[in-house]
Amino acid sequence: MQKPRFIDAIEDAVDLVLAELPPQIVLGTPLGIGKPNPVINALYRRIKADPSRSLKILTALSLEKPTGKSKLEQHFLAPFVERVFGDYPDLDYVKDLRAGKLPPNIQVLEFFFKVGDYLDNEAAQQSYISTNYTFAARDLALHGVNLLAQAVAARDEGGALRLSLSSNSDTTAELLERLRANPKTAQAVICVGVINRQLPFMPNAAEIPCDFFDLVITDPAGTHALFAPPNMKVKAQDYAIGLHAASLLPDGGTLQIGIGALGDAIAQALLLRERQNDDFRKMLAALGGDQSGRELGQFSQGIYGCSEMLNNGLLKLMQAGLMRKQVFHDLALQRLLNKGELRADQVDVDTLHALRREGRIGSPLDADDVAFLRRFGILKPDVSYDAGELVWQGQRYLPSLDDPAALLRLGRELLGTRLRGGIVLHGGFFLGPRDFYEALRTLPEETLGKIEMHRIDFVNQLDGHYELASAQRKKARFVNTVMMTTLLGAAVSDALESGQVVSGVGGQYNFVAMAHSLEDARSVLLMRATRESKSGLASNIVWQYGHVTIPRHLRDIVITEYGVADLRAQTDAEVVKRLLAVADSRFQPELMAAAKEHGKLEKSYELPPEQRQNLPERITAALAPFAEQLPAFPFGTDFTEDELKMLGALEKIKSATKNPLELIELAFRGLFQDQKVPQDYLERLGLDEASGLRQSLLRHLFVGSL
Repeated sequence: MQKPRFIDAIEDAVDLVLAELPPQIVLGTPLGIGKPNPVINALYRRIKADPSRSLKILTALSLEKPTGKSKLEQHFLAPFVERVFGDYPDLDYVKDLRAGKLPPNIQVLEFFFKVGDYLDNEAAQQSYISTNYTFAARDLALHGVNLLAQAVAARDEGGALRLSLSSNSDTTAELLERLRANPKTAQAVICVGVINRQLPFMPNAAEIPCDFFDLVITDPAGTHALFAPPNMKVKAQDYAIGLHAASLLPDGGTLQIGIGALGDAIAQALLLRERQNDDFRKMLAALGGDQSGRELGQFSQGIYGCSEMLNNGLLKLMQAGLMRKQVFHDLALQRLLNKGELRADQVDVDTLHALRREGRIGSPLDADDVAFLRRFGILKPDVSYDAGELVWQGQRYLPSLDDPAALLRLGRELLGTRLRGGIVLHGGFFLGPRDFYEALRTLPEETLGKIEMHRIDFVNQLDGHYELASAQRKKARFVNTVMMTTLLGAAVSDALESGQVVSGVGGQYNFVAMAHSLEDARSVLLMRATRESKSGLASNIVWQYGHVTIPRHLRDIVITEYGVADLRAQTDAEVVKRLLAVADSRFQPELMAAAKEHGKLEKSYELPPEQRQNLPERITAALAPFAEQLPAFPFGTDFTEDELKMLGALEKIKSATKNPLELIELAFRGLFQDQKVPQDYLERLGLDEASGLRQSLLRHLFVGSL
């Protein structure tokens, strides 16, 4: 097949794929928003209707517009989804899988679920692949992928088409390399790029030549709105965790955080540390606990981001100028910067001397030296090398660093002013709200150039580039969220004791292991101290659990709203004590009793009095004076003010279902407040003409909750 072949109709492309490939098609497609949904749907429908063919889909994080579980939620969400998600097309296989209607000739295998989406879905649970993110390309290749399909960003410049892997530089290139390196699959695989002009065009490693693909689909139907999850509400509990985490990041350090309320809480806390440092310190003091060893100062060097997911919080830190520490893809250059022998904002003849001492360039300069110096802005971009001399604007120069006159002339006329090619933020994929995507689309080119979407085998691990990654990821704090932690330090993040998968391992294990491999790095696991379960309030610190994601020998730092537990190199007894100190006080006695019963804690041990006050009311009271600096939505929200009021009422109803007396109180209150509620609220929820006992009760509960 000619590479690339441009096709302007999706159905024509599907015709070609079906003609070229055998009846058994194995499709690999990226996680998240990198999926070309219209093309996948077209292929799915064709094979669904043809039992002589089969389709195996290998992917992760298949996203579907929210619909709501109850009628009330469905009524509330419908206008919001239409406004925020626009023409985003849901995936047909997701709908069939969720409904238990996946046809027998189609399989869907995923290595990461949207959190909680497939609990109790037998087909999805049985087809889950448990793997680390960095092994995903390897494991997908083992299934014999013969079709790769990815949505790509495009730019038309001077009649030439430029393509970018955009949100998903994570696995496609590695997977394609593996397939083409295998004689059995080298000629069998077809790689398809589908242009979606809503995708932000990401430069650097994300930009790929058109002939990376066998087919490029230019059909306008491939362009649609991106899946845009709204920012989550950040509560006092989340802010307490975020403030503690923000106090662990050194100046000049490396940061990884995830999506959601806790990620936003950390980003906002870091902004407060930089911009309102006195208040930041007061907040931490109000939360209490041991503050020794914390990083409380402002950032003179700034920070560098290296995170599998580029999210809204990280982008806000970059836009605020906090994420400004640059790293460079050259080991000698990076080492000199780390030692302070070079500065990114200054180039002079001392730069050349330092690079020569490091062994990176010689004298006289040769063609490779010149290419290196030009690439990083040390020489002006139009300096060339010809017949043993440097050439610039028609003038010729001796490339000697030993001849004082030649060096003086070179330094005066040929050097740049600052290093080029520095990166402040590396990511493997991105996902976020609408304004996040718009910000990426509209960033100035120079700013956008400091972001590099890269392969996941670069971002998430050290293998293959240990020395460079070690030099770049100095003083790293890899921050991840877990569901539970055992009292001996193992973490539960991806699945339940029953084996039911909640989400997936993703890159969490990789970052934890990396934190133990890098000299000055730490793994930081975040966790809310309690959760609401079907049987009531439960502790997220447990004595033991039948499934773990991170084994206890990799324990490091654990944070709850009640403080920081540094577990690295500690004995089992000390780990127990430190985790008890950040557990909710309502569960401390039974946890302590379990540890004593199993011989992991001395029988005489008692919690210090100051650790027995770990209750939600204390956190709320401690942060109440700082409400202005700790807003519910620090980076904005797609919900309107009226929708937020309605959401609050719906949350209150949901919470009250666990307490019959509270339900009765809400309903009784609603009887007397009915006329005070805006009619459009009731119309939105389908309660304006409530009929029947159930509808009338829901109306009273909603009114009472407002």
